[in-house]
Amino acid sequence: MKIKLLTLLLIFSFVNLFAQVDIEDAWIFFKDKPSETTFIATPLKMLTQRALDRRIRYNISLDYKDIPIEASYVLQVNNTIGITIKARSKWLNAIHVQGTQTDINNLLSLNFVEQVEYANKSLNVVGRKAIKQKVSKINNKLDFTTEFNYGNAANQIEMLNGQVLHQNNFTGEGMQIAIIDAGFSNVNTFSAFQRIRDNNQILGGYDFVNRNTDFYIGHYHGMAVLSTIAGYVENEFVGTAPDAKFYLFISEDVNNETPLEESLWVEAAERADSLGVDVINTSLGYTTFDNPNYNYEYADMNGQTTFISRGAEIAFSRGMIVVNSAGNEGVYPWHYISAPADAASVLSIGAVNAIGEIAIFSSFGPTSDGRIKPDVCAQGENVYIINSVGNIVTSNGTSFSSPVLTGVITCLWQAFPKKTNVEITQLIKESAHLYTNPTVQEGYGIPNFNSIFDLLNAEDEEIIITEVSLFPNPAKNIINFIFPKDIDEIEVTVFNLLGQNVLESLVNDSNPTTSISFLSKGLYMVQVKYNDTLKTIKLFKN
Repeated sequence: MKIKLLTLLLIFSFVNLFAQVDIEDAWIFFKDKPSETTFIATPLKMLTQRALDRRIRYNISLDYKDIPIEASYVLQVNNTIGITIKARSKWLNAIHVQGTQTDINNLLSLNFVEQVEYANKSLNVVGRKAIKQKVSKINNKLDFTTEFNYGNAANQIEMLNGQVLHQNNFTGEGMQIAIIDAGFSNVNTFSAFQRIRDNNQILGGYDFVNRNTDFYIGHYHGMAVLSTIAGYVENEFVGTAPDAKFYLFISEDVNNETPLEESLWVEAAERADSLGVDVINTSLGYTTFDNPNYNYEYADMNGQTTFISRGAEIAFSRGMIVVNSAGNEGVYPWHYISAPADAASVLSIGAVNAIGEIAIFSSFGPTSDGRIKPDVCAQGENVYIINSVGNIVTSNGTSFSSPVLTGVITCLWQAFPKKTNVEITQLIKESAHLYTNPTVQEGYGIPNFNSIFDLLNAEDEEIIITEVSLFPNPAKNIINFIFPKDIDEIEVTVFNLLGQNVLESLVNDSNPTTSISFLSKGLYMVQVKYNDTLKTIKLFKN
């Protein structure tokens, strides 16, 4: 009887082995967003006030990508047998699903599904389709300075001349940085982060891998990354933006390497945008996965193929600066940068040693379509960090050159907040020591923030008002107009999103205000006319 039972078990095991069906990862792209008009009219349902302020400051319109993904579509897919939803992206109007190839293909029968894109390119009808994304393209001079004893961390900021920003009291105050990484264990306990805890500089975070708000867990990597920006041990260690505020997001699953991590990164970047974050740092990169069918080829490093790189481009188009490690593959067969460091608008960072020589491990460019990458470099060899037990040690990797530079970039943007992300990133490249002769491993080289600071200071010495503008924006009851000195009166016309004229007014410089208290909340277009000039300004009504 025992022999017969064992035989039966072996037969069933053999049958079950061949009955197993592979579970695939795929992105399901939807055709539309039926609630677009409603959300555009009520922007605070999508973005915080701080995020809206950033859009207004840099003249970035709300658009289709800002609209949340249609909940009813998600519900219908979620109710489909055999399908598990793992992530979603409003920017790409897509959800990340897992299921058998048959079950996933059946989703094409839903009338709102535009396209299925498998992580396994061989399952796509014509290979992975690259969906191109359109990227939108006052210095406060103070009479006191901030002096830090950087201790061991001195070289990594002084190489960039970032200390000049600190000496002029630009230390990241008022700026927000999102770090998207693998975990932030002990940030809530280590003494090196006592200063940012006491000053309430950690604004929050989220673990997208485990779907909970406990972000002081996971791998210590994110903690070490944060230390290069915000760590503080008196007379021994100072990060490059010690007074910035932070959101800490976990998107990397250290136990697995899967395409889902790309989708979770995009979710985290969308969250950062909605909160009004200024700068994103990511010390992550993707080329190969646990399932080799999902691996990328060098040809995919074109800034348009991978899901994460497409998301990073959109993040930049929302007005944020995205800084990413170039990768540590310089001595390995892969050799090249990883995604999303290949994205055109991402500032991709290579690593140099303490005397400015390229680190042998730093990944090579260019992108597969021939663009210069990495963009610039910072110290990433023998760079000082806080390690997993809270001590100051040296470590290696573009994982650290990226945040070292992120902190200095944040301080620069604090000093010159009217400069757009496009302008700031271009100035950084132009200041670098190899700008006129970039190399495939160093890109444009090591940037010089002292030269940028001096250049922008000279530009700001005299500010002349040449156009009509209005404030506050968003506004609740009253808007005020600022006039150039040669203009006495303007004609004001306000239109709603349907193009209807809802307000007309003549405003002069002796009484430069107009009441909008009777208008409903939402987005309006304010048209101002003076002399032969016609100008349109977007206005959010609270």
